[in-house]
Amino acid sequence: MKVRACAGDDFAAVYSIQLQCPQAAQWRREDYLHLARAPGGTILVAELDAAQPPELVGFAAFHRVMDEAELRNIAIDPAHQRKGIARALLAAGIRALQEFGVRQLFLEVRASNQPARAFYAAAGFRLLYTRRDYYRDPVDDAWVMARTISPLIFSPAKSHDPA
Repeated sequence: MKVRACAGDDFAAVYSIQLQCPQAAQWRREDYLHLARAPGGTILVAELDAAQPPELVGFAAFHRVMDEAELRNIAIDPAHQRKGIARALLAAGIRALQEFGVRQLFLEVRASNQPARAFYAAAGFRLLYTRRDYYRDPVDDAWVMARTISPLIFSPAKSHDPA
């Protein structure tokens, strides 16, 4: 499996995965296109490269503004859940955000989504506050969580000092 940037022909698969995951935010197709084109928008996909043709099995959508970012959506094809794909997507997203100088990553998750809350806690997110009755269909609270992203540290050996 490899994680890569979402390409133009990936959006149908991204949308299809989302539709199979009711716990994911339910966006319109054009919302993904808009995020991908927006300054600060990043969509990563997980691809099974052993399959021919390669098969998309998950995605993560991020948006950054200055030194903060939000995990807007993440979903894994139900047939491929519990295999470390979400962990790989999140790690790749954090590395990409780190390169842009992002220091804080935020997200919202349904309070009733225990597996997602446990996943995010294991990834270093902490609860900041609760938004009461934030979600509809069904009504549920949102947990707003965040994690700090350490700045990249460049070693002197990798420095390209012209002096």
